[in-house]
Formats: sequence, structure tokens, C-alpha cells
Amino acid sequence: MKDQARELLRHTIATVAYRGAKATRGAPADFADFRAATGVRTPVQIVAHIADLYDWALSLAKGKWDYNQSTPQSWERELERFHASLGAFDEYLASDAPLEHSLEKLVQGPIADSLTHVGQIAILRRLADSPIRSESYARADIVAGRVGREQMPSQFEFD
Repeated sequence: MKDQARELLRHTIATVAYRGAKATRGAPADFADFRAATGVRTPVQIVAHIADLYDWALSLAKGKWDYNQSTPQSWERELERFHASLGAFDEYLASDAPLEHSLEKLVQGPIADSLTHVGQIAILRRLADSPIRSESYARADIVAGRVGREQMPSQFEFD
């Protein structure tokens, strides 16, 4: 029988992928560099940070504490890196490899932080006059292991 806690964590990672893909899909060409105010991260900086968080999550799972802050690249490259870092972490969770830091530490650190940042991107979309549609996320087709950019389209959006 699979470890239920790890499976829940994998579902959480798939949720981040789904919500992140929704928040970034169809963004205007200039959205990556949208700045809401002085000192506020741009969307591309936020996506790069989320990718860094999941690189860190994988490092924690392997027993290290290596956090590296990358220099943001292009919007497309950072979106690819975001989903690739989710994929690498999910693959590790799906394996039998031991977790060297607790699930609780993984949730309270990089995972909770990433959910905050995905929400920031959604808010920035609205501020940039390109809002995403609301959705009943509890009804979304989210499956552990599905962490790529291509997510199932919502059947439950509303205005």
C-alpha cells in the first residue's frame, strides 16, 4: 500500500501545477514584466522563485538544505522550469526513496510558499487587466503526477 501522506503531498503538487498553469495560461505578452508597484516582484520573478522553491523542496527531501535563488530568464523558460521542478519533486515523492525532512517541513516551507505565490500571480493578472476566470477548484480534474504545463481545462469556471 502506498504511503497516504506522500500521496496527499503528490496531489498537493499537482494542485500547484494546475493552479499555476491556470494563472499563467493566456497571459498577455507584456505580463511577465508587469510591476504592480516599486519593490513588488514581477510575474517572471515570481515564477522563477516558485521553481527555486521546488528545487529546494527536492533538496530537502534528499536531506540537504540547499536553496539557490536563480536569475529569472524568459517567461517561457521560467514556466518550463516551474513545471520541470514540480516534476522532479513529484518523481522523487513517487519513488521509494526516503524523505530526509518531514512532510510537515516540506509543506510549511516551500509548498505553502508556492501556493502564496501562485495566488500573487492570479492577483497580478487582475491588476494587469487580464484576469483569470473564477473556478470551483474542488471540482477540478487534478491528479497526482500530472504536473506539466498542459492541464485539463476547467469545466467549472464562472464569472
